[in-house]
Amino acid sequence: MTNILIPTDFSANALHALNYANFLFKNEECTFYILNAFQTGASNLENLRNIQKNTKLFKANKEASQRNLKELLHVIHAENNNRQHAYKTIAKADSLLNAIGKSSIELQISYIFMGTRGASGLKSVFMGSNTAAVISKIDFCPIVAVPSDYNFNIPRTILFTTGFEHVYDKYELNPMLLLAKLWDSKIQILHLLDTTKIIEHKETAKKVISKRLKNVDYEIIEIEKKGKIATEINKRAEHNENIGMVAIIDYWHSFIEKITHEPVVKTIAFSTKIPLLVMHLPK
Repeated sequence: MTNILIPTDFSANALHALNYANFLFKNEECTFYILNAFQTGASNLENLRNIQKNTKLFKANKEASQRNLKELLHVIHAENNNRQHAYKTIAKADSLLNAIGKSSIELQISYIFMGTRGASGLKSVFMGSNTAAVISKIDFCPIVAVPSDYNFNIPRTILFTTGFEHVYDKYELNPMLLLAKLWDSKIQILHLLDTTKIIEHKETAKKVISKRLKNVDYEIIEIEKKGKIATEINKRAEHNENIGMVAIIDYWHSFIEKITHEPVVKTIAFSTKIPLLVMHLPK
């Protein structure tokens, strides 16, 4: 059983992310938890006081959240008849980050799916900057950011970028491996060569990652880095129609960002035209 969390503000972006998750896991037994976080005060403290006092504002906001979730559930059931999929709703009086964090732990969430406005919009910005904040702060659960203008396609290839600075344990790659096995996807490992830097343990890291991916189709591609990392990644993804997802591990990009001062994860998520899987390493 796979548990998937879908935060929603009842926007088309959030529904699009849910529909993509339905598509991706259509042959798997899943429970989708649809979460709406609402607040009744300008601060977390004020919000908590309103909850404890059971104020009229708290009651009204809670009823509105539950009502909207019920209506959304009707829409979902009307459009999805997959017997392997179950849907549950959560109305939580808390900040979005707190609600997602607590729900992810309590419900043993496997993936969080969130919508973005997509790269072709007037501005490459996140849905209320919520997705950016979640990617940045929720570092214990894989996150899939889905552009609102993305037309669902089978991810025949998943583009995974790494600098080979880290020797991965198998469990660290499991979120990507599970998605690859859903559709028998190929994993294309992209290493952007920087001739100005020497990477210790690179060959060891390459051998280990080859071992970790032995049960899936994969290839390692090394090309010279000619521009910004995020630009190179997006360019390769756009030029290969088989690539249906970009996967990154935040550890590597955080390391790179310290050297290049380039916000790689944020830039990719701002500009990507295909779904982005962000994984994190334990700190």
